[in-house]
Amino acid sequence: QELPETVLLKFFRPENPPVPARPTPEQLSNLIKTSLHYPETFNHSFHQKSLCLVPVTLLLSNCSQAVVDVMIDLRHKPTSSEALEIHGSFTWLGQTQYKLQLKGQEVYSLQLKACFVHTGVYNLGTPRVFAKLVDQVTLFETSQQNSMPALIIINNI
Repeated sequence: QELPETVLLKFFRPENPPVPARPTPEQLSNLIKTSLHYPETFNHSFHQKSLCLVPVTLLLSNCSQAVVDVMIDLRHKPTSSEALEIHGSFTWLGQTQYKLQLKGQEVYSLQLKACFVHTGVYNLGTPRVFAKLVDQVTLFETSQQNSMPALIIINNI
């Protein structure tokens, strides 16, 4: 009986390790989940005080395991005249832009104030949220998918 020939196994390592797969634009647009918490209706006496201030909480949830840079922009206004006719216009008081960093799975609560000068139905869903992975070298954050309209009714008492 002949012994089988011994073959030497060669192990080699590529010079450049494989680059981790880049997240898809859809994955990047779902990094941060947002939700607004506010009263559905708010009663205010416009005769006593012309400005009606309503506390609003913007809840930001990091849906990924990665650290994410988040930018919130409150300056966005609906551009279509139809949106203004239905909901009217209001103003966010105080700081209009926020930059923060959320750890993997972290939930962050941002306290905002909405200012109204008339009764009516308003859409509070105007904050624009952008996010990017911290280790991602990009110039622009990806816009996060916006939730449904967040309607509030302002009543005069």
